[in-house]
Amino acid sequence: MTGSIAAIGAGLSAIGAGIGIGLIGGHAVEAIARQPEMYNKIQTTMIIAAALVEGVALFGVVVALMQGGN
Repeated sequence: MTGSIAAIGAGLSAIGAGIGIGLIGGHAVEAIARQPEMYNKIQTTMIIAAALVEGVALFGVVVALMQGGN
């Protein structure tokens, strides 16, 4: 039973990361469309934000799987 709960937690973490990165990408495209000359700054900020979201999601997956082992 605890393994399935861990899998649900890991899945929710992955879904959250997908939604977060999708929102980051979508808003970055909007920003670039509004101000094309700011492309480099927007892209850099987008990559940093996506990496942070991915790191938090990875942490969530690891915690969920560690809790499932007990």
